[in-house]
Amino acid sequence: MIDRVLLTPLAIIPVAAGDVMHAMRRSDGGFRDFGEAYFTWIEPRATKGWKRHRQMTLNMVVPVGSVAFAVVDAEARIGRHYELGPEAYGRLTVPPGLWMAFRGLASLPSLVLNIADQEHDPTEADRAPEEAFAFDWSASKWPAGADQKVLS
Repeated sequence: MIDRVLLTPLAIIPVAAGDVMHAMRRSDGGFRDFGEAYFTWIEPRATKGWKRHRQMTLNMVVPVGSVAFAVVDAEARIGRHYELGPEAYGRLTVPPGLWMAFRGLASLPSLVLNIADQEHDPTEADRAPEEAFAFDWSASKWPAGADQKVLS
């Protein structure tokens, strides 16, 4: 089981002129430090990753669309699947040393926010091709939040 990953439910506060969607507070369990925050779009059925940060902690939030995240502990050969979006609103905290990839699930592009504890350093992360892990993206075969054996 990948017990170092933290999935934190987040509040959506209904407001007539437009909802307020929380992302992170300094007092939250996944907060370590602030390095940078950035947004990235993911196209429908597109996949970004695999990436393993050696030092950076990621805090991923999906305010628009729907995204499946795969987190893999290569040493234990275990992976876990998470789905985030306004319908399943939360923050996924991924500590250093775990592989992660994500895929757009919505019919339109989805927006992902990462609140990282360090500024981006291109030499700090390892990358692997999409086929590096035998990961099944199908939620029907691998329910969100369930562990799956993976081959690397």
